[in-house]
Amino acid sequence: MENSFSMVAKTFQGLEDVLRDELISLGAENVEMGTRMVSFEGGLEMMYKANLCCRTALRILKPIEKFTAYNADELYDIVREIDWEKYMDTSTTFAIDSTVNSADFTHSKFVTYRVKDGIVDHFRDKSGERPSIRVAGADILFNVHIQDNRVTISLDSSGEPLSKRGYRAEQTEAPINEVLAAGIIMKTGWRGDCNFADPMCGSGTFLVEAALIAANINPGIYRQHFAFEKWPDFNKELFEELYNDDSSEREFAFKIYGGDIDPEAVAIARKNIKSAQVEEMVELTCRPLADWTDNPEPGVMVMNPPYGQRLKPDDISELYRSIGSSLKKNFPGWHAWIIGLDDETFDNIGLKPSMKIPLLNGSLECMLREYVMFDGSYSDFRAEGGRVSHFGEGEEEERGPRKMRRLSDDEWKRETRKFGGHDKYKKPDRRDDRSDRKPFRRDDRGERKPFRRGNDRGPKTVPNRGPRISEDFSKVISPVHFRQRKKREESEED
Repeated sequence: MENSFSMVAKTFQGLEDVLRDELISLGAENVEMGTRMVSFEGGLEMMYKANLCCRTALRILKPIEKFTAYNADELYDIVREIDWEKYMDTSTTFAIDSTVNSADFTHSKFVTYRVKDGIVDHFRDKSGERPSIRVAGADILFNVHIQDNRVTISLDSSGEPLSKRGYRAEQTEAPINEVLAAGIIMKTGWRGDCNFADPMCGSGTFLVEAALIAANINPGIYRQHFAFEKWPDFNKELFEELYNDDSSEREFAFKIYGGDIDPEAVAIARKNIKSAQVEEMVELTCRPLADWTDNPEPGVMVMNPPYGQRLKPDDISELYRSIGSSLKKNFPGWHAWIIGLDDETFDNIGLKPSMKIPLLNGSLECMLREYVMFDGSYSDFRAEGGRVSHFGEGEEEERGPRKMRRLSDDEWKRETRKFGGHDKYKKPDRRDDRSDRKPFRRDDRGERKPFRRGNDRGPKTVPNRGPRISEDFSKVISPVHFRQRKKREESEED
């Protein structure tokens, strides 16, 4: 049986339950939700699947060290003592991303600097040489998370955020994040079993993500690289088998309809749809929502109208009133889901929402609302047995995601023992007595290397690891094309 280890999938606040369900469906074990994250266990295959298949994950992290630190000096000392040779050597370039929520650690950049110093000085202690930091294109990425005084250092297996699918050729102003778009669609319950529409499509993110969901195409299929491809234990054969497995893809029997009032936005959306190779599934037009009068069979609609923040229409209240009027008049039988700021602007729609789901769009507190469209008055609709709410009284609260509870101090200590047992400092003693700290002497650092500009550094040779996209498909990456390329290469080798 493959060795199992702990992992953490990061996501947007409000999508934790969707990500949990995705991971369970992939075969993850011991799945638990936290705030903006889901923890789980599995082996290399599970880690590769999570990166390739999860639509609502931003990153997949592999924790490697856990300990307690009460100040930056303790953090540095512990990091300096870790056996970093298990993960890298002095020729390895690395980068660090830090997230802190602590009264003692108030600046994430300072935490990044101290962890960097600890890693560099560890190697100087051993060999007199040091590895180099590289902001972009580093060989290995470390993620540092500090909650109060509890520190977790993880390997980032994804590299660039998983929201950067690889199909977006161009974008309009203020496009919605791909992970958030996929999460919203999955929140609606739509899985390709009816028509889908976005009449304010912008750069087409909802349309492409809906097509990937409908055909069950893995979102990671368009990416050219994952960070784990540079890890020493990278299993190229296993990864390529998973990457090229299309056995779960399916035919889509309905249609995805998109449109926008802005011709430039429609042109950009068309490019992105073509880049994702889902043109046959999407019908795109340039027209305002008010002109959507001859509509197909009922389905699910998702919209992300302007909030009045970056995109500022002349009269946002009138815009929302027109949305409500068009929905009521032209879309009977449809379920319309709209994401917007959680303020009084939504009330201008003039319709009763059947569901409200709080979400964060970046730093903006938003609300995803569902509107069930029906003919006639609400009283007549109820008299005929209709209901706008999916849940009975109290059912929606019970349906909400259960959060991971905070570990007790004893449980945290037991957890740190699994990750090197560095948790040896105690708050009262450590702050008063720092005599056991290793002395810092500038002479120990050795002679500094002379600064060289740009091209003086010479080219860096990177070994070929994992599947790469050939020049023939460097502009448009298609799952089908990629798999055909793989088959051609295999036949040529035979």
